[in-house]
Amino acid sequence: MSLLKVSTILKWVTGGLEAVWAIPIIGGTVIVSLAWTPLVVMLALHIITLIFSINEKRRIHGSVLGIITSVVGWIPVVGWIMHIITAVFLMIDAYQTNKRDQIVVKEM
Repeated sequence: MSLLKVSTILKWVTGGLEAVWAIPIIGGTVIVSLAWTPLVVMLALHIITLIFSINEKRRIHGSVLGIITSVVGWIPVVGWIMHIITAVFLMIDAYQTNKRDQIVVKEM
């Protein structure tokens, strides 16, 4: 069993949070009731994930998309769609990276 890279763990976390924000009515209500603070927190998390992904030579498209989502997430329908897309991208990337790392470890 291999240890997950920090970027992979962060992609699972940020992807999961993006999925929560994409839940109709609930996600929007939480974001608005907290004065859009979750979007600022997500922006910071996506930037941190991006930095770890670059350092670990991993894909960065999910984190870049997350940064864009955090910036435009306050727009009602656009934000909702972006949260869905970003969650999917991050989770697929985390899954593929995890699977690839397990194959490499088994070959060693």
